[in-house]
Amino acid sequence: MFLENTVNHKEQFGWIEVICGSMFSGKTEELIRRLKRAQIAKQRVEIFTPSIDTRYETDMVVSHDKNQIRSTPVPAAANIPLLCAGVDVVGIDEAQFFDEEIVQVCNDLANSGIRVVVAGLDMDFKGNPFGPMPNLMATAEYVTKVHAVCTRTGNLAHYSHRLSTNDHLILLGEKQEYEPLSRAAFFKAMQRQKQQIKLAEEINLKQNAESTRNAVGN
Repeated sequence: MFLENTVNHKEQFGWIEVICGSMFSGKTEELIRRLKRAQIAKQRVEIFTPSIDTRYETDMVVSHDKNQIRSTPVPAAANIPLLCAGVDVVGIDEAQFFDEEIVQVCNDLANSGIRVVVAGLDMDFKGNPFGPMPNLMATAEYVTKVHAVCTRTGNLAHYSHRLSTNDHLILLGEKQEYEPLSRAAFFKAMQRQKQQIKLAEEINLKQNAESTRNAVGN
C-alpha cells in the first residue's frame, strides 16, 4: 500500500512518486486517485500530459475506466516548470513519451518542495525499458508497480503486447492494438511472431527466386 509522505515544513523538499506497469494495469487510475485526494485537501495541483497523446480529450487525463481530471498538454518536458508557479503537487501522465529532460525536471520540482506524481509504461511493446522511465524510477522516493490481468492465462500481466505488425516504438492505441500478457504468454507470443516473420521471409525469397527463373527463361 502506498502512503503519502508526512509533510515536514522544516524541510523544504518535495519527493517523486512513480506509478508504472503495463497497458490496462490502472496506472492512470491510480494517478487520478492520488491527485484528486490532493485536491480534496485543498492543495494546489497541476497535471501535465505529452501533447503527442491525442487518444482522449486534449485537456483531460482520462483512464481506461473513463475517470478523468483536467490537465495541460505540453510538447516537451521543459515546458512543465514554466507552468508550476505556486503549486503543491504536480502530476505527469504517460511519462514514457517525454524526452529525457523529464528526469531532471521532476528532480528540480521535488528539490523546490513540490510533490511530483508520475505515471507511465515501464516497458515498450518489445519488453524493453521505455524511454526515461528507468531513470525516473531510480531517482524516485516511491515506486508503485501495478499489474493488469493476462488476457491469455488469467495471471498477473506486466507486458504490453502489440497485436499489429507496426514496428514503430510509439503507437498510440487501446485494446484493438495492445493486450496485457504475463511473462509466459508474452514469451510465447514473441516466439510465435518471430516464426511468422521467418516464414514470411522464406516465402518471399522463394517467390523472388521463382520470378527470377521465369524472367531468365523468357
